[in-house]
Amino acid sequence: MPTPPLPETAAAPPAPPAGWLRRRVLSPVLGLLRQGLSAEQLALTVALGVGVGLIPFLGAITSVATLVALRLRLNIAALQLVSHLMTPLQLLLLVPLLRQGARLLGNAQEQDLSLDHVRQLLTHDWRAALHLLWRAELGALVLWLLGAAPLVAVLYFVLRPVFRRIMARRAAAAAAS
Repeated sequence: MPTPPLPETAAAPPAPPAGWLRRRVLSPVLGLLRQGLSAEQLALTVALGVGVGLIPFLGAITSVATLVALRLRLNIAALQLVSHLMTPLQLLLLVPLLRQGARLLGNAQEQDLSLDHVRQLLTHDWRAALHLLWRAELGALVLWLLGAAPLVAVLYFVLRPVFRRIMARRAAAAAAS
């Protein structure tokens, strides 16, 4: 027995669920465009969010991102979102930056920042371990500052025209409907 034809008023099949990247990154950023941010503000927010999100100091992202957003009158939630999306990359860069920071500011005998070395120092001389970790962190922050400034500038100037085009398309689509 043949199946009867579907009526013409049948609903279209549901759209497939959006991927993780669209749900967690693209949709929130595009949602910020609807909140009245200019392309320049959004580019600066994303660029600074990437820079702040890579700070080699665990636990500092939220405070620094909030202070930067308040000082520059940017969207705090947007800067927080971008900064926290950088956490996986921050964790990947943390140990290499600490090692290079220890080499940059450490003494000749303290240049090897390894887990075994730190563990041995903690059991025998905890002050030396704290001294080594302090210098490593300070050196990592110096290296981060040297790398973050050009990164933020490049991202800002690359993202600004991208967000302008996206805003122009959205304005054209809104005018057409």
